[in-house]
Amino acid sequence: MQDNNHSQPRLIRKYTNRRMYDTHTSTHVNVNDIREFVIDEIPFQVVDAKSGEDLTRSILLQIIQEAENDGEPIFSSDMLKGIIRFYGPLQGMLGSYLEQSIQTVVDLQTKASVQSSQAWSEFMHKQSPVTGDLMNDYMEQSKKLYQSTQSLFGLFGAAPASKSEAANAEKDTDTK
Repeated sequence: MQDNNHSQPRLIRKYTNRRMYDTHTSTHVNVNDIREFVIDEIPFQVVDAKSGEDLTRSILLQIIQEAENDGEPIFSSDMLKGIIRFYGPLQGMLGSYLEQSIQTVVDLQTKASVQSSQAWSEFMHKQSPVTGDLMNDYMEQSKKLYQSTQSLFGLFGAAPASKSEAANAEKDTDTK
């Protein structure tokens, strides 16, 4: 669901019948689609189809409420009560604090992800020669085992091997 045009937010019109329409794709969308926009960082704006009123916050709160009801909630009852108490004179301060805290967590998560990807890439790059050697040894052993089995039983026109040839072939595969 990636959208390369991030200059203008997608316009989602919400109709009185509770249906939402994505004007960018000319399709109906639901709350789960809007949630995917958020996850994929696709800018959007939800507006009332008649009045043009911005309903984006209301839809985002609906997504949070559904997520809180569906799984293990992030917000405990005590935490929600604390947030409600901050409405009023301390509202701006709490809002800024929460925004900065969440942004810090997102930044740390992004940094950890980048570092993890780099570490894995470096590890695999260093392991390539070792892995290649192991794979070559395995393929060689498999080939010898297959050939010795073929000759042992005289399959596919091969003459049955003598017991000493079969023992030598088995010895070769055991030493690797």
